[in-house]
Amino acid sequence: MSQQSSRYRWVVVVIFFFFMLLHQTDKLMIGSMQVPISETFGMNNQQWGWVNSGALIVATLLYPIWGYLYDRYARAKLLALASLIWGATTWLNGIVRTFPAFLATRASTGIDDSSYPGLYTLVADYFGPSLRGKIYGILQLAQPLGYLLGMILALMIAPMIGGWRSIFYITGSLGLIVAALIFFFVKDMPRGKAEPEFEGMAEMQTFRFSWAEVREIFKKKTMWFIFLQGFAGVFPWNVITYFFFAYLEKERGYDANGILFTMA
Repeated sequence: MSQQSSRYRWVVVVIFFFFMLLHQTDKLMIGSMQVPISETFGMNNQQWGWVNSGALIVATLLYPIWGYLYDRYARAKLLALASLIWGATTWLNGIVRTFPAFLATRASTGIDDSSYPGLYTLVADYFGPSLRGKIYGILQLAQPLGYLLGMILALMIAPMIGGWRSIFYITGSLGLIVAALIFFFVKDMPRGKAEPEFEGMAEMQTFRFSWAEVREIFKKKTMWFIFLQGFAGVFPWNVITYFFFAYLEKERGYDANGILFTMA
């Protein structure tokens, strides 16, 4: 690999890192703003649950669809589209003035939440087995950092710049910028290019969906254990992410500094 190509793939890693960092910030910071958002729209806890469940349901339904698209079409362009959707729907979150409209626009943010599989497969084609684990580790670092950044924006910055709507405008705008960066600077790679075993082999140009292969996946016991592990972990994590901030503020009387220190 030439020095120029080596430098370029690290540029891609930086772009993807900021994609994941800012996407996690945008996705998770809403829990930190439960109180001001609920006060704006007069929401109770049940309605707040609908708001967050809507995005999760949309993401769940679209995961297999995004997976199919990533297998069939250019992954870089699809990632740019996901970032564009993220930016646009977050902007709509800040613009709307009624609860039904906020519920609908927040649910629409789940459209792009299913975009990570394409990112990981593209990274796998940029880096061979000897570096791939390190790259995944670097990218995964963006998730807790994004969570922390979201709390800082929601708890510290939002009150200084006009409230929660301003934060959505900021993160939505950043999503649009990242979409442009991915669209213009990230190139798709031949599938399997970084695998030593596939060196010299032609890339498969056609893709056909097979229900038989899907059924084979679900016959693997290991997959069911992975599903169950993730399923069990979702419940406490979602309570912490979407409800615990308001509990600390309203029931325990924590101020913004106390909440940030506790949750960080």
